[in-house]
Amino acid sequence: MLLRRENFRHPEFRQGVADMMGVATGIAAWGLMTGVAMVKSGMSTAEALLMAGIVFAGSSQLAAIPLILAGAPIWVVLATALCVNLRFVVFSVHMRPYVIHLPLRDRLLAGYLTGDLTYVLFVKRFARPPTDDSGRVAQMAYLVGNGGLNWISWTSFSILGVVLANAIPAQWGLGFAGILALLGMLCSLASTKLRWISAAVAGTAAVAAFALPLKLNILTAIAASVLVCLLLEKTAPHAHPAKPPGGGH
Repeated sequence: MLLRRENFRHPEFRQGVADMMGVATGIAAWGLMTGVAMVKSGMSTAEALLMAGIVFAGSSQLAAIPLILAGAPIWVVLATALCVNLRFVVFSVHMRPYVIHLPLRDRLLAGYLTGDLTYVLFVKRFARPPTDDSGRVAQMAYLVGNGGLNWISWTSFSILGVVLANAIPAQWGLGFAGILALLGMLCSLASTKLRWISAAVAGTAAVAAFALPLKLNILTAIAASVLVCLLLEKTAPHAHPAKPPGGGH
């Protein structure tokens, strides 16, 4: 089981906590301002507390809150949140070999605990899936320590932001710490030329389409980035293997 006592006693659990500690401050500041933003958007305290307690999806929350405030149709809110979180489909495919040995309940819990920075730190620590029981225990202990601290930092400070929403001025700009955390994640993930191109296209499209209503520049940036990368992959030299000598068909 993912939350068994042995995982909390394993050295990799402490290593996971230590690795996440470096970015936990940024996550906490980001969560604090998200809690404030939920209340400022017009949500009731009960609604904001419920979202802060059960929704663990910072980027999509920040994308959805302005749309809720603007009175956007529900399909726009859901489509935006879906597009922002599509990256987790890729994360889950990559993580499948690491967690396939767990029962369904624990796999769901692992998926819930896995955030952007959790994923980045985990795959840096463990480049390959486990091949024996001791390796599985070590990797799951690390994931519990890493993802657990990430969840605690985000959730506790989101709730604190809701409670203190009227006492924390927006001018503090603590949300910028979350941007710095995301930039750190971006630099860690952008390990190939194609990924850098993807980031550049998405950023350029988001800025170019900033005037669109209902934050549709986010959807525009995602669509442009995906389209450009698919075109580049299809036209890359390795996509068209050379014909064998002699003009064979």
